[in-house]
Amino acid sequence: MPEALKKLQNAGFLLVVVTNQSGIARGYFSPRQVENLHRHMEGMLEQYSVSLAGIYYCPHHPTLGQGEYLLDCQCCKGKPGMLLDAARELNIDLNRSYMIGDKLADVQAGYLAGCATYLVKTGHGKKNEVDVATYGAEIVDDLPTAADKIVAIV
Repeated sequence: MPEALKKLQNAGFLLVVVTNQSGIARGYFSPRQVENLHRHMEGMLEQYSVSLAGIYYCPHHPTLGQGEYLLDCQCCKGKPGMLLDAARELNIDLNRSYMIGDKLADVQAGYLAGCATYLVKTGHGKKNEVDVATYGAEIVDDLPTAADKIVAIV
């Protein structure tokens, strides 16, 4: 996986992670634990000279959240909020961007934000293949395949 990210980075793309973390809302873990995990991930990617331009996460859940995290927000993927925030903060043209994910919610968020979308069959992707056709997503085997296709376009 880091090699695929490196390929995209070398092609001039900013790498941004957007992730739902409703486990915070449900009390399974704290924001600090999620942020520590993100720092660990960044450290691992540094070994491959890969740097993330940003990491955005949604800590909310619309029905099972506790306290301030009980919220039907715009940042939770299938909605485009995190992508719109990243675009604004990092000066990203979403119409020239790609969303790669393994869930229907990833494809929905990318589609609503104006990105081209790829569903990878790894992770949860195989379960979502039928559902993504509505959103024009291309289905690929894995992240390296998506990276190869994207780099070939640009």
